[in-house]
Amino acid sequence: MGLNMRKRFSIPRIASSEITSESAYLKRRDFIRAAGLAAAPVVGGLSLHSEAAKSTGGAALDYVAATPGVGGFYTDEKATPPGDIASYCNFYEFGTGKGDPAHYAHEMTVDPWSIEISGAVHKPGKLHLEDIISGFDLEERIYRLRCVEAWSMVVPWVGFPLAALLQRFEPTGKARYVEFQTLHRSDEMRGTRSYTSIIDWPYREGLRLDEAMHPLTLMSVGVYGKTLPNQNGAPVRLVVPWKYGFKSIKSIVAIRLTETRPATSWETLAPREYGFYANVNPQVDHPRWSQKSERRLPSTLFNPNRIATRMFNGYGEQVAHLYQGMDLAKSY
Repeated sequence: MGLNMRKRFSIPRIASSEITSESAYLKRRDFIRAAGLAAAPVVGGLSLHSEAAKSTGGAALDYVAATPGVGGFYTDEKATPPGDIASYCNFYEFGTGKGDPAHYAHEMTVDPWSIEISGAVHKPGKLHLEDIISGFDLEERIYRLRCVEAWSMVVPWVGFPLAALLQRFEPTGKARYVEFQTLHRSDEMRGTRSYTSIIDWPYREGLRLDEAMHPLTLMSVGVYGKTLPNQNGAPVRLVVPWKYGFKSIKSIVAIRLTETRPATSWETLAPREYGFYANVNPQVDHPRWSQKSERRLPSTLFNPNRIATRMFNGYGEQVAHLYQGMDLAKSY
């Protein structure tokens, strides 16, 4: 591919229909339009959760199923039922109630969709959704998800390493952080129109570059073998399993690599409660509640299913070296 350095977004973009057969291109477009609708069972590797996936909405994904092994990509803990994953969400663009995203996220349109990559990269540009789906090898990762509010899930995500995306745009030597931005479309996101909203939209998050490039850091396009429901961050979201859930930003439209640490939404709003790093740490309590245990979903008032919280959400073997020498009570 040629490179035109005079253009701001210099990565060459060739229409998918020009580099693949027409039938393959149309198939991808059908896939995108099918997101959120009933679809056939998983067409990739036979997932441990493929039967459950049949009962969910969304289009089937072609992916490599998770298998036990090293690296932290798999856990044999019981996966949270798809209905709970889809109905119990934090996505304040649609409201502050846990059920609000499931009720209102259908108002968000996800076709067309693109992600703009800018900042300290040699090849800034855009990736369109069809190029994301067809341009990266998808794999299943069964991760624990721990919310800062002390509830948790086990989620079978489908996606690809964030590192694979960033490497395509060639970070420069000045890149030290990665900033992410969520879609802000007020006519489709009623939570952003609320008089009680306290967030400065659009929602922003960030990682250190070494965190972003870690093999566990995932760009997810699916759950239970099918495309993400809107309320879970369709069509593309971040998953950083050793950090509290608010770091795993949803419905990403922009990624910017920077030399300085970016201002993130929750840290800006309440820095004493939501730090930049947000590593799961049972020894550092939230100012308003303990982080020593968590409520694993599904749970009820009479059966809260409470379990002990693990340092780095159980991924310490993989990620503890990233924070060697740091005081994690201060860099929380």
